[in-house]
Amino acid sequence: MAYDYDLFVIGAGSGGVRASRIAAGYGARVGICEDYRVGGTCVIRGCVPKKLLVYGSKFAHEFEDAAAYGWTVHQPSHSWATLRDNVNKEVDRLNGVYLRLLDGAGVKLHMGRGRLMDRHTIEIGSQTITAEKILVATGGAPVVPEIRGREFAITSNEAFHLPELPKRITIVGGGYIAVEFAGIFRGFGSDVVEIIRREELLNGFDDDLRVALAQEMRGRGIEIHARTQVARIEKAPREGYSVFTTIGQEISADLVMYATGRAPNTKGLGLDAVGVKTNERGAVSVDEWQRSSIPNIYAIGDVTDQLNLTPVAISEGRAIAETLYNNNPTKMDHENVPTAVFSQPPIGTVGLSEEQARRQYGDDVDIYCARFKPMKNTLSGRDERTFMKLVVDGKTDRVLGCHMIGVDAPEIIQGLAIAVKCGASKRIFDQTVGLHPSAAEEFVTMREKFVRPQKQAAE
Repeated sequence: MAYDYDLFVIGAGSGGVRASRIAAGYGARVGICEDYRVGGTCVIRGCVPKKLLVYGSKFAHEFEDAAAYGWTVHQPSHSWATLRDNVNKEVDRLNGVYLRLLDGAGVKLHMGRGRLMDRHTIEIGSQTITAEKILVATGGAPVVPEIRGREFAITSNEAFHLPELPKRITIVGGGYIAVEFAGIFRGFGSDVVEIIRREELLNGFDDDLRVALAQEMRGRGIEIHARTQVARIEKAPREGYSVFTTIGQEISADLVMYATGRAPNTKGLGLDAVGVKTNERGAVSVDEWQRSSIPNIYAIGDVTDQLNLTPVAISEGRAIAETLYNNNPTKMDHENVPTAVFSQPPIGTVGLSEEQARRQYGDDVDIYCARFKPMKNTLSGRDERTFMKLVVDGKTDRVLGCHMIGVDAPEIIQGLAIAVKCGASKRIFDQTVGLHPSAAEEFVTMREKFVRPQKQAAE
């Protein structure tokens, strides 16, 4: 049968765009569809605009610290509208870049939401398109639980377009997005309350990092309510909202933001009708080749709910293009993928946490830690501290994990991720000469094993 395309991609985010461009470069006839804007969550309303907001919010502390270094800084003021508009201009620019990349690669863009009609047929509005192979790359979407008053809450999607900065904001959730926006709004001067269900922030990260981040956030004036759940949200009589918790607390806010997770964006794609298996969260189930239960239909990125990071989706997309159209069978390796949280201070991490390592290796795990005040803070007087941690296999001496919270943590961990991926030993770390004076040198100067107090170890 003659198909319209060799490969058709549903979803023009970072992963889908990369897969389509690489496949087209190898000679495949490729089409792609998108129902919002080309670039996906990361570029349009995720990582990129969010990090620009992080940059903007950090200037408040820079102005404060400058005095200790001899600068005379007049009382600064900030225009949320100026920053918001500048950020959205940059998003527009990047959207244009992605459009040109697709066009330059010869990928045909169809605007609209794709829906599978059968294993080789996609419906986009009034169009019907056929393809030999189909790639689902529709990402994820924010989830707001079914509570009374949920219509009064925003998500990260709307946070980039606020008409004005809230004086008081309540953020529900303790993951990446929640802690990042808590830092952003606090940096701009908002009073921030963060509500989390668990004891600590960032479930799944190393416990020492989680505790350290909460301490630093509280030190910046962010109020964290742990082991707390929201019962309902009500519109206040005059202005703003009241957030009521299940234990009877009432928290007043000008804005309520939910950041309680994202779900695979598979609703309305027609996956069930053609036999594509999904799990209880709606994520497409795939094998190690990113292939679904239907042999010609593949899926990458957040829609598979495996490791929800933009570079992972990009790598998965490239692997599919290499496998299908370059006679180069390639699997995505999901082990030892570095990640960052652009909280304030930021986190960088790669490999196993201490808890994961102990589950896998038992008592044969060695821990090395360093906690110190960064050199910059010795003059500024700021009490913020950096924390670093190495997790090591006690039998083989292999470094299993590197974790850091502090200035430049993501930049430092990116370099260390190479060492971890190569299987470097603690001995190699020790033999590496430190770059002085820097925070990063602490990773190669930690010599004493950390022994956790018995009470903490039991807990």
